[in-house]
Amino acid sequence: MTHSDTFPIGIFDSGYGGLTILDAIRRRLPEYSYLYLGDNARAPYGIRSFDEIYRFTLEAMRFLFDRGCRLVILACNTASAKALRSIQQKDLPKIDSSRRVLGVIRPTVEQLGGLTSDGRIGLFATPGTVASGSYDIEIAKLYPSFRLYSHACPSWVEIVEAGKADSDIADEAVKTDVEALFAIEPTIDTIILGCTHYPLLLDKVEEHVAGRAKVVTQGQLVAESLADYLRRHPEIAERCRRDGDVEFLTTGPAERFDENASLFLGHEVAAKHCEF
Repeated sequence: MTHSDTFPIGIFDSGYGGLTILDAIRRRLPEYSYLYLGDNARAPYGIRSFDEIYRFTLEAMRFLFDRGCRLVILACNTASAKALRSIQQKDLPKIDSSRRVLGVIRPTVEQLGGLTSDGRIGLFATPGTVASGSYDIEIAKLYPSFRLYSHACPSWVEIVEAGKADSDIADEAVKTDVEALFAIEPTIDTIILGCTHYPLLLDKVEEHVAGRAKVVTQGQLVAESLADYLRRHPEIAERCRRDGDVEFLTTGPAERFDENASLFLGHEVAAKHCEF
């Protein structure tokens, strides 16, 4: 199979948080090539209407398909919650039924059975993700005996993107939200960080959880789920390019993306500006 017959795996997010998913996927599957697209010009998606999120996400999918991607990961909880199902059921059959778009919520939930001991799950997420009920729906499907206790953390994304994840402001915000969650249900034994920005606050979350529960980030779970998906679908895996490269695209200013991306990845990147 020639280079032109293969394609990079697309990773899409409204902004920067999906970089934590990309980083975990590359650690788990370093041999593959990736194309990361951040719709930074229109971020954040969490404040948008359902119709806007669906339309923006579909535009991004079409863009990545035009760039050759046949498998795309929606590395965004908001897009996964509000656009994924419509795109999978309504749009892909008309665009190309052989293409695949996968989200981050179901792969996260699928792993809970091996993590929790009593089925009491806590969720930290953005207000939009909590309001969507997407985690509630997936948990009810896969683990109907489990109970989910959700708490929205509206300040965490702003703190992370301002480069203040190690600040006293972050510490106070995390402490307040952790205690608010345990006030809802003190016996929670597993906590999902249900936003791709939140891994940058993992140390503070674990500090204030203080051993009362396991804290789970999405990146590792999604990466393992993708590895399993490629094992089960060799017809897709064999067409994924394997030269270890990654390309970064943003609808916002490339220089700003490069600066902020380093907060999430711990190394410099060189993104290119693009328009849909």
